[in-house]
Amino acid sequence: MDITITDGVALMPPPFSAGLSSWSYEDGTPGSGSYAGQPNAAHVPADQDFGGCLELQKTTATQKLRYMVQTPILPGVYLRISARVKAMSGNLPTLRVGAWAGNAAGAVTAVALSGPQVTLGAYGTVATISAIVGVGNRRGVDMVWGAAPTYGHFGLDLTGPNGGVVRIDDLRIEDVTDIFARTLMDWVDVRDYGAKGDGITDDRAAFSAADNAAVAQRCSLLVSTGRYYLPGNMTLNAPVRFEGQLAMPDSMRLSLRQSYDLPSYEAAFGSEEAGFRRMLQALFNYTDHSVLDLGGRQVQLSAPVDVAAVTGLDSFQTRRVLTNGQLAPQPGAAWADVVVTAQATYTAAQPFTLSGITNVAQIPVGALVTGNGVGREVYVTATSIGAGTVTLSQALWNAEGTRGYSFRRFRYALDFSGMARLDKFEVTNLEFYCAGVGSAVMLASAGTVCRFSDCVFNAPKDRGITSIGTGCQGLLLDQCQFLSKDSDQSGRAQDRTSIAFNVNANDTKIRNNRASRFRHTAVMNGLGHVISGNHFFQGDDEALGVRLGGIVLTATNPKSTIIGNYIDNQFIEWSNEHDQTPQYSSEYSFGGLTVTGNIFTVKGVGTGFRWIVVAPKGPGHFIWGLAVTGNVFRTISATVDRVEAVDATVAGLDYGRFRNVVFQDNAFNGVTQAAVSPVSLEFQQNTAAKTWTLDPSAYLPFGGWARFVTGIAAAGAITDAGGVARYDMPAATAQQGSGRGQVTLGWPVPVAGKVMVTTRVDNPN
Repeated sequence: MDITITDGVALMPPPFSAGLSSWSYEDGTPGSGSYAGQPNAAHVPADQDFGGCLELQKTTATQKLRYMVQTPILPGVYLRISARVKAMSGNLPTLRVGAWAGNAAGAVTAVALSGPQVTLGAYGTVATISAIVGVGNRRGVDMVWGAAPTYGHFGLDLTGPNGGVVRIDDLRIEDVTDIFARTLMDWVDVRDYGAKGDGITDDRAAFSAADNAAVAQRCSLLVSTGRYYLPGNMTLNAPVRFEGQLAMPDSMRLSLRQSYDLPSYEAAFGSEEAGFRRMLQALFNYTDHSVLDLGGRQVQLSAPVDVAAVTGLDSFQTRRVLTNGQLAPQPGAAWADVVVTAQATYTAAQPFTLSGITNVAQIPVGALVTGNGVGREVYVTATSIGAGTVTLSQALWNAEGTRGYSFRRFRYALDFSGMARLDKFEVTNLEFYCAGVGSAVMLASAGTVCRFSDCVFNAPKDRGITSIGTGCQGLLLDQCQFLSKDSDQSGRAQDRTSIAFNVNANDTKIRNNRASRFRHTAVMNGLGHVISGNHFFQGDDEALGVRLGGIVLTATNPKSTIIGNYIDNQFIEWSNEHDQTPQYSSEYSFGGLTVTGNIFTVKGVGTGFRWIVVAPKGPGHFIWGLAVTGNVFRTISATVDRVEAVDATVAGLDYGRFRNVVFQDNAFNGVTQAAVSPVSLEFQQNTAAKTWTLDPSAYLPFGGWARFVTGIAAAGAITDAGGVARYDMPAATAQQGSGRGQVTLGWPVPVAGKVMVTTRVDNPN
């Protein structure tokens, strides 16, 4: 750096041959006396050592020579004032650089105004008098001025005995900041340690040496302009700044211990996307960082991120976090679905296998499987080319034999399907801005306790979160928002194609999320789920519109709770479509489900809409353990017949085996018939009869039977035909009538009156 070049500042005084009027024998300030016309000063045009020079006789105790033009003093700039001198005759004086310091307010005296002294030792011998002046207190600075002075008048002082004559070469004032460059700069340049930056030479040794030096000097590492070839893994321990870029094989990783941030990786590899992939690679391979923070930045993805390929890992079981930013798939061929059709054979004896596939090599892991007898959200978890088989995430329910199947592979911004296992991976405060281009996340084949918190899944083309195996075990899904793509937002519910998320394994916690207008919000197999505090809605603008299952449960006994949710324009659908033998066979049938404290709302539908639908895929099933309590069911601009139903398209339920089915303390608004069990109803018999027939069937859930009478209480007097009060106890007989929904009370004699009867749709024991 030289401010005469970079800033155009004039430093060098004119030569003495230009006249002595610019040179003062006082301080050099305006109005001070100049050497022009003084008897003890003269210009010598042809000195054998100096050429033109000033000849000066010392006549005062401190003979001053000051340049009368202000020389600026700037922070970070260091000036050297120097002159060559020699004694000609008389007493030998002592010389030093002298100065006057000042600013807009006047003189600054509390600074060093002179440099090191030199006493001339012999006549005719040339000596150099010099001093360095600057703001900073650095080693080698002779006159430390600090920030107060903004300019100075510089020159020489002659001290010692008077009478001596000296000759002085032209005074020089130079910017010598570069002398302090090593201490001024807070970086070490890799080129100073041998890095070539030609894109060909292996620069790893130079990078390591420079990094070690930067750590030792407690400064940063500079990768100056160039392209540096690093054919192996590289860890840099010092903070690093990239002006140049790196050329590294995809399989090699760069670990920046002090600069693990997106701007640094972007600068190192030339783009945000490349930088993000390299950061992800380092996150999974280096234990010094457990969090990849995007710093609020958007990363545009030209292609899906295959995490297994990026990291080179088959499994990872240590907590890692991706947070604070946005991943945005960009339109392009890389996001196109792969679709394969194939003939395959299925047998219930091997419920997770399709066999006899000749073109299995074309079927990608992670493909969605569709075909007759295939339930929703069944994916390919593995393939075997040698065996000609495909491993499935779920069993098929009605697919025995050989038939055709379709395999469609969606593309995901983050795709973990190549990893056999992933545990404790967390994504927080991240938006997947899919814009209908791609899907968001595909989980690994296996894994536990992955977590998504405070994320936005914005317009995924096909899926928000996909589980192709048991990588969803213990999944934590908290305070996330799922927004469907534009065509699903504006289209009819039955025409939608996207699904917010699916679950195959157990013990998930789905809490305080919001999902808008997907075909299904969640397709959930597995057991032990807690679904609470969510707002899921799927309505459309069509009059008398169709509504689809929002929460779709596919395990007959999910051992789960659905508590405190807002379930809006959708219903809970409960099936066993992932059961290879869907007919009942000595197993847990439909049960183990609690639906409590939810708000159920629907708008603009027909009377046949239902909020809770059980859809058996085989005969013989029943409900054993279902509590629907404390919910609010409300319609808007619609009236529905009732809240619950059995979808008997494939098979119905065995009402004779209902047990522990409770519908209580629910509120019904815009619902023609409430569902209640146990239900207590008042019955009036106006004419005396020995047998009273009571019909509570309209109240019994799912069109079930009146299986038990658990209470009979007279509401007033029971009288015989003559009006005489009777105190007999009737015999109650349940399951009467053609639909077994009636109850009869048998009395010893014909009686009339009013009773309160409590009837259950189940066996309470």
